[in-house]
Amino acid sequence: MGVRGSGAAQGARADASGVVVGFARALRAAGVEAGPDRVQAFLGAVDVLRPGVRSDVYWAGRLTLCGGHDDLERYERVFAAYFGDATPVHGGSPPTAPGPRVRLSVRDAGPAPVASSTSAEAVPVPVLAAAAEVLRHRDFAGLTAGEREQLRRLLAAFTLRGQPRRTARRRPARRGTVDPRRTVRLLLRSGGEPALLRRHSRADRPRRVVLLVDVSGSMAPYADALLRFAHAGTRGGPTEVFTIGTRITRVTRELSHRDPDVAMAALAAAVPDWRGGTRLGELLRAFLDRWGQRGMARGAVVVLLSDGWERGDPELLGTQMRRLHRLAHRVIWANPRKARPGYAPIAGGMAAALPSVDAFVEGHSLDALERLAAVVRGSASSLNAVGSVTSVDSANSVDSVSSVSSVDSVDSVDSVGSVKGADDA
Repeated sequence: MGVRGSGAAQGARADASGVVVGFARALRAAGVEAGPDRVQAFLGAVDVLRPGVRSDVYWAGRLTLCGGHDDLERYERVFAAYFGDATPVHGGSPPTAPGPRVRLSVRDAGPAPVASSTSAEAVPVPVLAAAAEVLRHRDFAGLTAGEREQLRRLLAAFTLRGQPRRTARRRPARRGTVDPRRTVRLLLRSGGEPALLRRHSRADRPRRVVLLVDVSGSMAPYADALLRFAHAGTRGGPTEVFTIGTRITRVTRELSHRDPDVAMAALAAAVPDWRGGTRLGELLRAFLDRWGQRGMARGAVVVLLSDGWERGDPELLGTQMRRLHRLAHRVIWANPRKARPGYAPIAGGMAAALPSVDAFVEGHSLDALERLAAVVRGSASSLNAVGSVTSVDSANSVDSVSSVSSVDSVDSVDSVGSVKGADDA
């Protein structure tokens, strides 16, 4: 009996570790730099405390995963979305007299079993968080109404930033080239006495991200989640959002509302071609002529979220994709159909566009969107990019399809990406 009890406790601890690692992944998707060292410290702190107790998990994560004041708001949003809506204890420091501990439970799993006072060593498993971890891999098209509501809370905590690029501006730094102006001014203030050399380095800024979201009828099961993903992206940095169907509509202003529901209502009123057909080639040409060629796409990370169904001429789409590829720093195509077994990009539009795509990824689930955000971010710490150029013959048969590898870093985060050979900064 003792051996069985010990095995059950170890299994529960393993399940709880998987949940908290999933929570760290969600934090990384929200913009918190929760690296492997912080995740390891988080796991150690939770193991010392109790993984199934909400307040223990909250304070363990806040003290180990947050690196600054800017991370606290993101941490609060992700924690509430991942572990439920109950408000944790706030404040700058842990309370001296903590209130009663609230155990995590499943909302739709019936009454939770009453724990016996003799099972003090048993580790309660955070089932609600485990359900959120399962939800990360579910296809958007098969979600229930309750799961969609939880998905919306998780997407609200997302952030999307473009790959950083060096700018001509310089800022003070401990390492770098000598800043002669600041050094001379310091010497003048000290009367010519020897002083430490002042240095500066070039500043980094995120590249602009341009999202083209397909809202045609074939994308109806995925449009809401993808647009909420785009709404989260508008808060992370310079981001432009367009919807494409039978016409192209710029919806960046509508998505600028902080509240996701208000933003989606404004977007629904502004987009006239919901669930219509798809004219990708014509609309991409319109985007490049009106916005892209004038500077919006130059050096940007352009993401197309579409299944690739083209009602127009595929040759036109291929021509416009080559134009876009010459302008943009990187072109990424996220296709929700890519995750289906036996999928091959042989549809006319997808086959014509793929040779001009730098990264061809999935877009059907929360986990896929987290990996898409990692590709857009281009972070070397979270990406191991493996890609190949895709060639499609004139008979719509695929000779080779670009592949994006998913690498699981130790106790941290799944990473996916594709690196473009030349940096056109």
